[in-house]
Amino acid sequence: MQTQSQSKSSSASIRRRVTLRLCYAAMGVALLAICSWISVPFFSVPFTMQTFAVFFVVGLLGTKWGFVTILAYIGLGALGVPVFSGFGGGVGQLIGVTGGYIVGFLIAALVSGPLCRLAKDNLLWNYLAMLAGLIVCYLFGTLWFTFVAGTFTWAGFGSALMLCVVPFLAFDMAKLLLAQFLLRRLKPLVNRSLQ
Repeated sequence: MQTQSQSKSSSASIRRRVTLRLCYAAMGVALLAICSWISVPFFSVPFTMQTFAVFFVVGLLGTKWGFVTILAYIGLGALGVPVFSGFGGGVGQLIGVTGGYIVGFLIAALVSGPLCRLAKDNLLWNYLAMLAGLIVCYLFGTLWFTFVAGTFTWAGFGSALMLCVVPFLAFDMAKLLLAQFLLRRLKPLVNRSLQ
């Protein structure tokens, strides 16, 4: 009898944790959309708070749930829901010149998530883990940009870096610091709620 009640209690606890994770993922999708809407046109690539949201979500939810959250966000955008910068949506935005930076968020999650887990609570290593994900996202997005723009050469890659990455580098590094600051305060609360 006791084993049955323990099994029911364990099953209810697992359901509660999964429900909470789904709620956090839904909030993460909303945060990604809101941070995308905070947009300032800047050359070919708009200045947004997306980078902050991506690394905050991955830092808060971990690799698997962070990846799922970003994938859900991209999926909504691909279906035409206006979640991208400038209230844009649709497959056209994903296959356009800047679409690689959006798809690159998934790769960033796969790079940063495991590295952040290894870094545990070390601020410097956590920051470097996020920076590694950002660099991979930059590289993927810039390669995509040159391929779609038809300038897939070393010179084209260099020009695309100067256009799409260099102007945003300092801002994006500051956004990683902001993500770190908020994670330091909110992650313990989220972890406690999932126990």
